[in-house]
Amino acid sequence: MTIRRSASLALAVTALLGPATAAAGRPQAAPSPAAATAAPDRQVVAGLDRYAHRLRGAQPGGSSADLEAFGKATRGASIVGIGEVSHGSGDVFALKDRLLRHLVTREGFSAFAMEINWSAAARIDAYVRTGEGDLRQIMGDEFQDAYGLDDTEEYLRLFSWVREHNRTSAHQVRIVGVDFSDVDPEQYDRLFAWAGRNTPALVPELRERYAALRALRGGVAERLAAYGALPLAERKKMAEDADAAYRLLEGAAKRDARVLQDARVVSQMAASNAFDGDDPAQALAANRYRDRAMAENAVWWQRNTGDRILLSAHDGHITYETALPHVYPVTMGADLRELVGKEYLAVGTSAYGGAYRARTATGVGTFPFAAAPGSNEYVLDQVRHRDFYVDLREARRDPALTGWLDTARPTFMIPGRYPYQTAWPLALGRGYDIVMHLHEVGASVPLTRP
Repeated sequence: MTIRRSASLALAVTALLGPATAAAGRPQAAPSPAAATAAPDRQVVAGLDRYAHRLRGAQPGGSSADLEAFGKATRGASIVGIGEVSHGSGDVFALKDRLLRHLVTREGFSAFAMEINWSAAARIDAYVRTGEGDLRQIMGDEFQDAYGLDDTEEYLRLFSWVREHNRTSAHQVRIVGVDFSDVDPEQYDRLFAWAGRNTPALVPELRERYAALRALRGGVAERLAAYGALPLAERKKMAEDADAAYRLLEGAAKRDARVLQDARVVSQMAASNAFDGDDPAQALAANRYRDRAMAENAVWWQRNTGDRILLSAHDGHITYETALPHVYPVTMGADLRELVGKEYLAVGTSAYGGAYRARTATGVGTFPFAAAPGSNEYVLDQVRHRDFYVDLREARRDPALTGWLDTARPTFMIPGRYPYQTAWPLALGRGYDIVMHLHEVGASVPLTRP
């Protein structure tokens, strides 16, 4: 998962992760056919075979008959988290596009929420609703720094499909951001404009409270760098002011739920930057804060709009149990289960091998990976289907699978940076309700511009 923090916090989390293992990101030898059904896993593979639903592939378009069982499994859920084994695997993004199209057209879903900034999604949402603006330019403006891995052809295709759907259908689909590392200037302007129309007496104090944040100049990358470079005392004062601005609007005689959420997101951003990144315990607390806030933002949207949401984030966020407690002590998925109960469904993605893109110290690179014997992916890849999904809740009915589902084994949790260790212990049955497994994934394709 990508560490999306100020510069000091990112360094602290790097220290928490420790150096990458010697094999991190390197391809591992593929198992021989003779080893594919080793005796200890033979019954497990047979059990998975009984519950596995074949996927015809990851790419959108064409028949979605193979997704009927998946759609049925989502009924009763208002938020379906779809994970990604890495932030840089194009086939995983393509699969999300395919799942979104099916859930929108067959199951009535009406929002695609993402692990991107709230204000970035607001700009993309305006495009998919109205068609105004240049989508490539919007993505280039918003998907910078740690979010640069989202600036891909795969996401361009997904957003373009949503735009075309909205152009021709009364059933509108919205784009939502649940993250908050950066706030666009337009978000402050919306707050000032609303206050000017409805509670003009508050405008002077709002401008004063937001002055330091509003003074951060440049694009996303520049603002993030400038914010992270500020002394901790300044960042704490900015957090106090952002919270005071939110409380001011919350206590006004006239209130608007969307305006309050805009102000809440600003407060979230400021609060997340008020942690001391030089203190490992504070860095851990910052990540805990982030997952909780992202869950609350998703729930806010669902409860205020009634939309059924496909929530896109890293596997490490959507899972119920953390595979990296020393970095992410409690996950967004665990928070969502607490907040909405069984209305949340966690869907993990799995890949046996292939390639992914990740940020490096000097830019972005493409790196190969392959599952090792003993990992969850190694066993899943022995199922008779090349690509498939399995409802782990149903699979529990098979006594041969219960122990396997509840046992933690190495599982790919590929972060947005390289080099880092890529596999961590996770019990699939405790982490997810459904797993979608792809035999091979290719690296995402960077978005090109004229």
